[in-house]
Amino acid sequence: MQPTQPPMAELPIHTVLSEAEARARAAAHEARLRPVLDPYLAARRRGANQPVMDFLFEYYTFRPSRLLRWRPGLGVAVQGAEARRWLEDPDFVETPKGVTVDPGRFPAHRIPSLRWVVTLLERTAARRPHLGCCGMHEWAMVYRTERPRHAHVPLRMDPDALAAFVESHPITCTHFDAFRFFTEAARPLNRFQPTRDTIHELEQPGCLHANMDLYRWAYKFYPWVGSDLIADAFLLACRIRTLDMQASPYDLRAYGLEPIPIETPEGRRRYRALQEQFYREAQPIRRRLLQTLRTLLELAVTNAPKAADGVA
Repeated sequence: MQPTQPPMAELPIHTVLSEAEARARAAAHEARLRPVLDPYLAARRRGANQPVMDFLFEYYTFRPSRLLRWRPGLGVAVQGAEARRWLEDPDFVETPKGVTVDPGRFPAHRIPSLRWVVTLLERTAARRPHLGCCGMHEWAMVYRTERPRHAHVPLRMDPDALAAFVESHPITCTHFDAFRFFTEAARPLNRFQPTRDTIHELEQPGCLHANMDLYRWAYKFYPWVGSDLIADAFLLACRIRTLDMQASPYDLRAYGLEPIPIETPEGRRRYRALQEQFYREAQPIRRRLLQTLRTLLELAVTNAPKAADGVA
């Protein structure tokens, strides 16, 4: 049963774009993504591996075609014939101001997931960043294993030296989706033992993976979250993932990535400086995403007040 739709005048439209303005934004959106996506797509057609970008389209599941397709997001109406073609998507509706994504069409069964993400973003934003992990999560994923995750990429150390370094340096990973890829031997070495049930208690805004995940929480609620915000989160995730792999035990010089040797004091200082930079860049993206999702949640609950609690 479809939720009751609010009258057109009640849709929360705060911005109206002409067809020309929308076309310009769509062109700008594609122009900023093409330099990143085109080399990746070309490599994929050749069957070539790319450890940075493969992660962004395998671990994360938003297709490049959808990433390139511009939509304005909640509260923005677009005029003109091009926008009216969006009405083929049942999430959009035509109003006197133009075509807009309709929060009344947000599926009631997804409200628990939306609420879970809003809570996660709120709690993460409220915490102080922890910047002392030095990227040890990637090392813990290859510690005392004969089957590294990126088996086609050589390691920078032999297994004994790598193990000795891991054992000599504290591991303080708070991110469940990183921790679950630790080897069995590495898990007891971590100061924290994250589980799916403790994500809300442990997620913190200095974590590289928590800040990459802003991309996931943004595209998860497309098209209510607009493409400009999704692109901001994606491009930040690309740069964070690059640091993630440069600081890893893998030797990625064949891919044009010089190592950041966290096994040295200088490498750790450089890593921490970049981690802090990405924390600062992620904060406004987190705030904008949280504002959008709070609004969507309020409007979705108004249309489906009996939704139950749940998780993402």
